[in-house]
Amino acid sequence: MPDEIHSRPEITALLARGVTRMLAEHGLASILEAPLANGRRADVMALTAKGEIWIVETKSCLEDYAVDLKWPDYIEYCDRFFFAVTESFPRDLIPDDVGLIVADGFGGAMLRDSPLRPLAGARRKAVTLLFARLAAFRLNT
Repeated sequence: MPDEIHSRPEITALLARGVTRMLAEHGLASILEAPLANGRRADVMALTAKGEIWIVETKSCLEDYAVDLKWPDYIEYCDRFFFAVTESFPRDLIPDDVGLIVADGFGGAMLRDSPLRPLAGARRKAVTLLFARLAAFRLNT
């Protein structure tokens, strides 16, 4: 997926599609654009069979990454946090203490797992209910 032939919104959509496909292959259910209680919106939120919450922030290009100062706000709403980037993205810029996924419109590969930061019970319940309700509402509209 050469970045130069797609617009930022197109690259973001392709990344999200590839990430959700990759997550599904690993048994995770995912939803796009999940609003969080702090007013932020996660690009991709996923739920594992064990109940872990993962958030994946897609970055369409270096500029998209450079202007994003809000990504640390997502960490308090997930057990694992990842960035998903294109093949041409300079991966050395991604912090070592988060996961890293490289994706395109067809799938993705996890290059680095995220450290586990277990959510507190009350936060886990709230985020899991948010996930379930959002998914159900989207199925019915």
